[in-house]
Amino acid sequence: MPCPHLPEGFDATDPDLLQSRIPFPEFAQLRQTAPVWWCPQPRGVTGFDDEGYWAVTRHADVKYVSTHPELFSSTENTAVIRFNEHITKDQIEVQKLIMLNMDPPEHTRVRQIVQRGFTPRAIRGLETALRERARAIVEEARRNAGPDGSFDFVTRVAVELPLQAIAELIGVPQEDRTRIFDWSNKMVAYDDPEYAITEEIGAESAMELIGYSMNLAAARKECPAKDIVTQLVAAEGQGNLSSDEFGFFVLLLAVAGNETTRNAISHGMHAFLTHPDQWELYKRERPATAAEEIVRWATPVVSFQRTATQDTEIGGQKIRRGDRVGLFYSSANNDPEAFENPEAFDITRDPNPHLGFGGGGPHFCLGKSLAITEIELIFNALADVLPDLTLAGEPRRLRAAWLNGIKELQVRVGS
Repeated sequence: MPCPHLPEGFDATDPDLLQSRIPFPEFAQLRQTAPVWWCPQPRGVTGFDDEGYWAVTRHADVKYVSTHPELFSSTENTAVIRFNEHITKDQIEVQKLIMLNMDPPEHTRVRQIVQRGFTPRAIRGLETALRERARAIVEEARRNAGPDGSFDFVTRVAVELPLQAIAELIGVPQEDRTRIFDWSNKMVAYDDPEYAITEEIGAESAMELIGYSMNLAAARKECPAKDIVTQLVAAEGQGNLSSDEFGFFVLLLAVAGNETTRNAISHGMHAFLTHPDQWELYKRERPATAAEEIVRWATPVVSFQRTATQDTEIGGQKIRRGDRVGLFYSSANNDPEAFENPEAFDITRDPNPHLGFGGGGPHFCLGKSLAITEIELIFNALADVLPDLTLAGEPRRLRAAWLNGIKELQVRVGS
C-alpha cells in the first residue's frame, strides 16, 4: 500500500487547521493509502503523555472501534482527542465522571437511568412547544434584522432552539438559558484566541454549570415536579442519579446537546444557501430525509478517541495496548465505500448510514431523536418565515481541535 503524501506536520486535530477547513483531501488520501495511520505529535502537546495517535478514517473501521468497547476504552484517556497542552492530569481525571468518558458497566448503569428522558414519548411531549419556539425564534430574527436586512444566523437562530430544548427537557428556567450558553461556549472555545478564554476559565465555567445543576437537583428532591430532573434524581438510591452525577449529565448535555446541534443547524443553513437547488427542493417538498443529510454534511464532531485496552488490530494494522485511536467521523461520513457521491449535499439521500451520532455501540448518541426533531422544526420554520434568505458573508469558523464549529454566519432577509 503506498504512503500518503500529506503536508509536513499534518495533524487533523490541529486547531489552526480546523479553524480554516476540514481536511477532506487529506482524509481521502488516508482512506486510500493508510486508513489506520500513525500521527506523530510532540509529547504533551495534547495533554497526553505520549507521542501521537492512530488516525482511523474509513467508515467500516470507525464502526468497528465504536462497537468494541472491550477493546477500545473511552475512560482510559477520555473521548476527547486533544486538550490544551497546559491541562493537568487531575483535570483530565475529572472528565471521567462524564458519561461520554465512561466504559461499561458504569456507563451502562448511568445511560439506563438517563435514557428515561429521551424516550419517544418524552420527545413527542416536547415537540409542540419546540415547534412554537422555532417559529418564534425565526420571526424574531426577521423582526430584528439590521437596516440592510442582515443578521448573524448563529446567534439569532442556530443557538436558540437547542438551548430552549435543553431548558424544556430538564426544567431549567428559560431565563437561565443564556447562562448555560455562556458556560458551554467557554468550555469548548479555549482554543480560539478571539474569545480570550483560558483553560482555567473553561474549567471554572464547567464547575459553575455543575454547581447550578446540582442545586437544581437538590431543589427537585425537596419539591418534585413533572420534569426530567425529578425523574432522574428524586428517588436517589433507587436506580437514580446522585446530585453530582446529574451535574455532570447536564454538563454533557450543554456540549453534546447544544454545541453539536447548533453547529449542525449553522452548517445546514450554509449548505442550503450554497446549494440553492436543495433549498428550493426543501421548501417545496420538506423531505423527511433532510435532517439526516444535514448532520452527515455538517458532522459537528470531527473526531473522538478511544484507547486500546490490549494488543489488537484495526483493518489489519497492529495496535498496541495503551495506544490512542482517533475516530474521524468527518472522514467516515465522506467515505465513498459507504456513500454514493459523498461530496454531494443531497437531502433525499437514502439510505444514509452516516456516523454523525457516533459509530454505534454503547456511546451512540442518546439525544439523536431530539436533535433530528430540532433540526426539522427549525428548517421548517425558516422555510415558512424566511424562504428568501441569502448569504451575506462567508462563515467564520471556530478554532477548535475536535469540533466543526461556526461562530458567525451573516445572512440577509430577501426583499
